[in-house]
Amino acid sequence: MPAPLVQQRHVTHALRSSATQFHPHIPPRTDLASAIYPLEPLQLFAWQPRQSRGIYAVAVGDALNFPKVGHFKTVADFRAHVREITQPDFPCDDSVQSAADGSPLAAPIDVGGFVVGNRWCIHPMEGWDGTTDGQPSEHTLRRWRHFGESGAKLIWGGEAFAVQSDGRANPNQIGVIDDDVERAEKGARALLDALVTAHQSRFGKVDDLLVGLQLTHSGRFCRPRDKKKLEPRIAYHHPILDAKFGIDPADDSVLISDDYIERLIDNYIRAARIAQRAGYRFVDVKHCHGYLGHELLGAFTRKGKFGGSFENRTRFARQIIEGIRAECPGLAIGVRLSAFDHPPFKPDPARGAAGKLGPGIPEQFKHLIPYVYGFGVNQSNPLEMDLSEPIAFIKMLRDLDVRLINISCCSPYYNPHYQRPAIFPPSDGYQPPEDPLIGVARQMDAVRQIKLAVPRDSVFVGSGYTYLQEYLPHVAQAAVREGWTDFVGLGRLVLSYWDLPADVLRDGDRALQAKKICRTFSDCTTAPRNGIISGCFPLDPYYKDRPEHDELKDKKAALRKSLTVIKS
Repeated sequence: MPAPLVQQRHVTHALRSSATQFHPHIPPRTDLASAIYPLEPLQLFAWQPRQSRGIYAVAVGDALNFPKVGHFKTVADFRAHVREITQPDFPCDDSVQSAADGSPLAAPIDVGGFVVGNRWCIHPMEGWDGTTDGQPSEHTLRRWRHFGESGAKLIWGGEAFAVQSDGRANPNQIGVIDDDVERAEKGARALLDALVTAHQSRFGKVDDLLVGLQLTHSGRFCRPRDKKKLEPRIAYHHPILDAKFGIDPADDSVLISDDYIERLIDNYIRAARIAQRAGYRFVDVKHCHGYLGHELLGAFTRKGKFGGSFENRTRFARQIIEGIRAECPGLAIGVRLSAFDHPPFKPDPARGAAGKLGPGIPEQFKHLIPYVYGFGVNQSNPLEMDLSEPIAFIKMLRDLDVRLINISCCSPYYNPHYQRPAIFPPSDGYQPPEDPLIGVARQMDAVRQIKLAVPRDSVFVGSGYTYLQEYLPHVAQAAVREGWTDFVGLGRLVLSYWDLPADVLRDGDRALQAKKICRTFSDCTTAPRNGIISGCFPLDPYYKDRPEHDELKDKKAALRKSLTVIKS
């Protein structure tokens, strides 16, 4: 068994019950979870790089000096650097095998009785480019055709599908709008048909292709009518996030009621019926990235049957899954889960320069200890993860016959360097506070630790691989071969280089097209934050030649000009 990257400690009863000191209605954090799903002896997973000097950058002037991935000219140099700042056994092979040579990435795998053809997965990728009545546009259909052409045999959700109008993250999100079920089914079927047809045309078979639809409600981050106006629906008041996103802590009108949640559960089940009729083989009941399902998992301070105890905080997921089982026999279920979270970050005002915000630093949280505002968080030090409850949750899912789990973390809205490591942040974002390769290793190791703790018939997808760039195939192959993950998930990279899996399976690393590799410029995030459709504007000619490219360029220039750096 490989040596774990995490430091492992027992959680004392005092630490477990410390949350009750200031919130007496909150039960001890893991006692109920432990009673229902007994935990392994190691309960607190505090991820730390082997060398602490790698956690934060050393500033030289106002610049951060992290070597870019392209700086490493050989696999050996790249591997040596990553292992120095993370751990000695970080997986990275010298060369990449093709499918014909027996690549682990080409190995089929059984997922609940369905044999998926290889170990590549495409994560859901939204474009903010549907119609206002929830239908896909040509931009959306093009992206889904690319998913089909990618060569990946697991398509995880394709796109976040809003289960009701007020739960949209933007007015152009696909989904069930104004309760029009027939229209929603038409759009969902059009997307699936485009993807499957493209896959059949390029690869000749689809009987080993597993495609799902991700079901969502955006919760705190709803923008259903105006791309720039939040209309939040929150599970509980979060003292840092409320302030960050302009929510009055005394305003309970944005708090969703238990009755609202019950109606929402019915709409998730309705959306699953739509997906099944449209031809999808599974649905993802989304619990990640700060959206409503994820927020409910951390609703320690919420009163009522959907908050407080582990049983209550997982009730939303259980009732949806049980309802889908009853209403949609034969439809598989997966869950994309933020397995750990950390406090929100902000730019360091003392270290910004030249139109750039400073590196990220955590918002003040010491006055909030024990920190009861997240899931998978060490409440005594929320900069550390605690995987005990996420593991208990995944064991609960297994008991509900949910075996397909996609692991992510944190949220792009308030601590993106954890969730999608990048060397170039969005134009309004903080600079990376750590070498992004540490962020990759952190996510990979979380998947490995969870896999070691749960039944072997659960199947896992890993995230965070895009930043590896040229060395992504070397790491992906080793990670699957060594059992760190079952599937390697790709997100941002697919916007520019959607057929990387097909190239790697055909010719190993010899076929990589360097000009198409995502360099994490983050324009795919900067664009929708400014009301523009998302896509890879630097590398995809389709977007580079569109008028939105110039619009984005102007928005970025104006933003740089407007940035005021406060020195202290």
